[in-house]
Formats: sequence, C-alpha cells, structure tokens
Amino acid sequence: MRARRPVGTTEERPPIVGVVTAIAAASRRPGRFDVAVDGKPAAVVSVEIVERLSLRVGSVLDEPAGRRLADAAAELATYDRAIGLLAVQGRSAKELGRKLKQRGEPEAYVASALARLSDAGLIDDASYARQVARSRVSGRGDSRRRVSQVLAQKGVARDVVDEAVAEVFADESVDEEALAEASARKKLRSLGAEDAATRRRRLYGYLARRGHDSDVIRRVMARVLDAAADDEAAFDDLEADVED
Repeated sequence: MRARRPVGTTEERPPIVGVVTAIAAASRRPGRFDVAVDGKPAAVVSVEIVERLSLRVGSVLDEPAGRRLADAAAELATYDRAIGLLAVQGRSAKELGRKLKQRGEPEAYVASALARLSDAGLIDDASYARQVARSRVSGRGDSRRRVSQVLAQKGVARDVVDEAVAEVFADESVDEEALAEASARKKLRSLGAEDAATRRRRLYGYLARRGHDSDVIRRVMARVLDAAADDEAAFDDLEADVED
C-alpha cells in the first residue's frame, strides 16, 4: 500500500538525477509515458511535461532538473487520482478535494488538480447539484429539504444548492406531497409481511428520513394506511421513535 503523507503537506522529494534512457507510452495508462533514468523506472509523465521539461532520451538531469521532474510527476499523479475518483462517481469540488486530502495528497497539488478539472469542465458544482437533485427526487423520492441537506453535506455552496433545487423541482413539476405518497406506496410493498404497528413505524421513519414534513407524513399515511388523520397519540409515538 502507498504510504500516506500528512494531509495538506508536501514531502521532500529526492530529485531524479541521471541520464534519461527511455521514454515510452505507459501500457496501462493512456496518455501517460514512463520515463526511465539510468535504465530504471523513474517517473510517469504526460506529453505536456515531456515538452515543458524538454525531456529526451539522452537528457542529463542534474539536481534542479531532476527535482522539477519529480515534482511534475507527483502533481500529475494527484490529478490522475482525482480523475479516477470522478470516474467512480460525480463529486463536488469541495468533496473531491476533501477526498484527495484524506488520501494524503498535498494541498498544493490538490488545488492544482481542482483548478485544472474546473477549467476543463470536468467539475462543475452547479451541474453536479442539478444531477444529484434529479437523482434524489426521481430515484428516492426525497423532499426539497432532504435534497438540500445532501448537497450541503457534499460541500456545495448554499446559493448553488438553492438555485439547483429550485430549478429541478420546477422543471419536474414536483408536488412534494404527491412525491411522499408515491414513495410511501412503493415502500409499503416491501413491508407487507410486517404487522400493522411495525409497518406504520417503519413507513413513518422512511418518509421522515427523506425530509418530508411531519404534517405531510401524517396526511400521506392516513391515505395509504387508511388511518385516522387525527390519531394524534399514534403519530406522536411514531415521531418519538423515528430515530430508532
């Protein structure tokens, strides 16, 4: 396993000193090149780094040149790890930066990677927020409040969250009570084997965790369970147990 550096720091990198003996396309990393120095693997670089540092077979790397190569390769490695994380799932800029730092990537390299990804349009918090909002509404039946909470937890700025949620709920013509009812009816199908009290408790908790208002939940449950909407004692008990 790769040793982790302390979060937000850069380690002292030994310069890569010697003669460049090979520059070859990396077999498992498209767009990357393996650089050998004195016949040994020394760094993985991009075409941009090869050109910027004027790397050629036969180039002699003294200490300053070798340090530039080591630093450029390390910065590129952070960028490639960021790309790898985005390939697994979309992330906000703040969330991606936090994940990279947790993995020991130096803060300066993380900032460079985020700037580069933003310039390329590969991270865009506004687009990401709309994507998450649509997914949470259509896939989970989350309320406006719950979607906003999720996006805030992912590090999206409040103004971006508000704009994205408003846009998605307007575009999808979301009726939050109808959304809650559809979610409740779907959930009930998986609770068919439970007794009435358990079914009632779990359904309330399910809707509450999706951020629906207690009054909305009461009305929805009254309809889907044919319960009395004014059964205050029963609903009060459910609200007390929702975190269990």
